[in-house]
Formats: sequence, C-alpha cells, structure tokens
Amino acid sequence: MTPKATTPILCSMQIGYIGLGKMGKNMVVRMHEKDVEVIAWNRSLGPREEASSQGVKTADTVEELISNLSIPRIVWMMLPSGEPTDDMINKVLPLLAQGDLLIDGANSNYNDTLRRKEKVLGSGVRFMDIGVSGGPSGARNGACLMVGGQKSDYDSLVPLFEKLAAPEAYGYFGPHGAGHFVKMVHNGIEYGMMQSIAEGAAVLKGSTDFNLDLAEVFRVYNNQSVITSRLVEWAKNAIRTDPELENISSKINHSGEGEWTIDAAKKYGIEVPVIEKSLKIRNESTEESNSFRDKMVSALRGQFGGHAVEK
Repeated sequence: MTPKATTPILCSMQIGYIGLGKMGKNMVVRMHEKDVEVIAWNRSLGPREEASSQGVKTADTVEELISNLSIPRIVWMMLPSGEPTDDMINKVLPLLAQGDLLIDGANSNYNDTLRRKEKVLGSGVRFMDIGVSGGPSGARNGACLMVGGQKSDYDSLVPLFEKLAAPEAYGYFGPHGAGHFVKMVHNGIEYGMMQSIAEGAAVLKGSTDFNLDLAEVFRVYNNQSVITSRLVEWAKNAIRTDPELENISSKINHSGEGEWTIDAAKKYGIEVPVIEKSLKIRNESTEESNSFRDKMVSALRGQFGGHAVEK
C-alpha cells in the first residue's frame, strides 16, 4: 500500500482509465479533447495504440498507470461486468492509497456493487458506481451518467461529469449501488421500448393494404410525435440502410440487465409484464425464424450499442 493521501478528493482533471472497448476508447478521447489529463490502459495493445494516436496518454501496465497519477488518484474502470471487474478490483486495490477513488463504470449488477463496496471501502479507498448510457456515440459526443456513492465525491467530480455528459445528462441518485440500479432499470425499460418499436415495424411491414415506406414512416414518427425518440431515429436508420434487414440476425442477444430488473421487481413485489415478455422473446429468438420483428430488435441493438447483429 502506498502512502496515505492527506488531501480530500477534488476534481484534479486527471483520470486513470482502465478498459478501452467501444465505450471506453471514445470516452477517453472525449476527455482528452475536453482538457482532462487521461492515462489509459487496456489489456490488448491495439486499443491503446488507437487512443495514443489521438493524443491520449497510455500506460503499458496497470502498475505504470497508477504510479503516474497524482494523489489522490481517480481510477475509472470500464470493463465487462462480473468476473473481469472483480479481477481488476483485486489487482488495483493493493496499488491504491487511502483517499483514492475507484469508479466502476460497467453495466454491473447493483448487488455486485453493494458487495464490492464493502471490500473497497474496507481498504480505505473511496468507491463510486456510474451507469453510462448512450452507446459508443454517446461516449464520444456526450453520455448519460447515473451516479451512486458518497455525495461529497459526486460533488467534487461534477466538473468532470459536465465534460463527459451531454447537457443536463448526469445526476446523483444516492449511496453505493444506486447508480447501477438506476442504469439497470433503464436497460429494462429499453427492452420493452425496443420490443414495442419492433412489433410496430413488423405490423407496418406486414400490411397488405398499403405499400408503406417504413423509413419514411419512422422519419415522420420521429418529428414531434408522441413516440419521437432516439430509438425511433435508429429504427429509421436501420431500415433505410437495409429495408428488409436481410443482413441482420433474428437471434436477439442480451447482456443481462433486463433479467436483473425482473429479479429486482420480484424482490419489491412489482409486476413488470412488458419487460418479462421482452426478455422471453429474446431468449426464445432463433436465427432460423428469420422474423422481421426480431431482426428489428437486433438492428436497434446494433444501432445504439454497436452490438454484433449481422448474420
């Protein structure tokens, strides 16, 4: 353990960043352009080289990254949820000092966050959970941030959040776990919204009474109608690019947040039939069905998250 920090966490505008996937890489480039000093690390070399080519400082090892940060250190992890995040916490904690701040920006299950909080805080290191929405484009152009942790830490990092987020697109929701809980429910809502859009698109396409231009329908839907949204915009883009969605898989993948939302709803005695049905449809979807409805959900996932959806 390195010497204890004696000053409180302030927004030093220096961040150590671990994980340069689709979201992480875009986020560190945005921070760099917004005059945040970022030192980034990724397990594979390619993303480090890409970030470096855009002016971001990189480190060859986690140890090098942390040793080059000023005390009190701020380290942001943007890794897959579950074991990869746990493994990195185990690696990083011995390298940090009391008063440093560790941020989990993954789509972590809030129950995991509550468990991790005990370990991190027990070592004297501060901890924060931040749910990040907006996909790679949001990470690059302004994301939506949902924050949990100590309010004092949140307050000190508001200048950073203002640089990372779209206007007004960040907020503090309460103690550790609250940020990831809010993001989890966001993704559960997303399941239902995407399913509804896909079903509507399938009805429009299946109509034998009209020869509808679906891209034009969704263009109009997305101009001051009640359902105007980014998802409707992405539906229009997907259909305009590939009207029959011929190159899109009808097997819908999911990353777990919808299921976690259902589990939380059961815990609190809340019925969530729309989210439950949306998850069931994803679980039962197949490549063989060639369902336009299911392809539309896959296409939406590809549009906002860059998820692999092609056959």
